[in-house]
Amino acid sequence: MEPVEAMTPLDRTATPSSHEGLGRLIGVGVGPGAPDLLTLRAARLIEGARVLAYPTLAGAPSFARSIAAAHIRDGVEEIAIDVPMTPAREPAQRAYDDGAARIAGQLAQGRDVVCLCEGDPMFYGSFMYLQARLAPRFAVEVVPGVTSVAAASALARLPLVAREGRIAVLPATLPDEALAEGLLRHETVAMLKLGRHFPRVRALIDRLGLTDRATFVARATLPQEVVLPLARAPLEAPYFSLLLIAKDTDPWL
Repeated sequence: MEPVEAMTPLDRTATPSSHEGLGRLIGVGVGPGAPDLLTLRAARLIEGARVLAYPTLAGAPSFARSIAAAHIRDGVEEIAIDVPMTPAREPAQRAYDDGAARIAGQLAQGRDVVCLCEGDPMFYGSFMYLQARLAPRFAVEVVPGVTSVAAASALARLPLVAREGRIAVLPATLPDEALAEGLLRHETVAMLKLGRHFPRVRALIDRLGLTDRATFVARATLPQEVVLPLARAPLEAPYFSLLLIAKDTDPWL
């Protein structure tokens, strides 16, 4: 018997013929902040877009749009999806419901919608919530972007993995027990979503004896970027910040 190829979510939800006459939802990663880290494909799609969608946070200007601004042509229709800054899930879910409905209106009329996403659309990206709502009815394409982890690693000149090394990506929102397990089981850890959890995470890393192995990176690739050993990091972590913890650099020699 021939092996059955694993089906993607898009394979399960619709056939190509069901998309005839409809627009495509195109998720475009715009990278961590520096406009010249846009891929050529991303720039081409943004320049050709008739309809753009992008997230905003609590009414602030869209960071994703600002990264791509030089490639946005005059007259493009824009859909801003304002996502509240709250730990509760329901307000954000309502925002994505509303944004998906507005995007669907354009797709149903045969217009492609280019959705801008900071970093990479599939790496903690807001785009994935729109895809989940729209993929059952419309064709979806995704253009990868440079992630914050990749940008931080490059700025810190810190390799992420080598040979048999293992890497974990952990949100600081996890409880201490889960964070400690991840830190102890992997050679390298990227810890995101620091925010108000930064003091707690910092204390945990110190208790595990890993402070001298931790690097703090904030606003990677932006003019205000900061790269410091954790011991010298500020007391508060801005929204765009992360930690890289490399326990053993010997395999890189």
